[in-house]
Amino acid sequence: MSNLTSVLNQLEQERTRLKSQIDNLGNALSTLNGASSRRRGRISAPGLARIAPVQRDRWARLNGRTAVPITAAKRTTSVAARKKIAAAQKARWAKWRKAQKKG
Repeated sequence: MSNLTSVLNQLEQERTRLKSQIDNLGNALSTLNGASSRRRGRISAPGLARIAPVQRDRWARLNGRTAVPITAAKRTTSVAARKKIAAAQKARWAKWRKAQKKG
């Protein structure tokens, strides 16, 4: 029985050694292929909004044109709509407070 145990231990050691070698080979191959584990992140919408006009200006200058600024229209809520929203929110909180007193 001890002979079987020693054989199993040797096999486990061999498996560990081979696994380590395979990992090393995988790392070497990915390095040679130029594959990196880093991922490039995405730029947020505000970041793009800051970068885009400057880049358009650069391209326009390179092509010998003058850049036309592009401004996004800012959306606003009317006073009446804000009052409706505020009234609805107050009603929700009143309902919640009433439920808290009952419970």
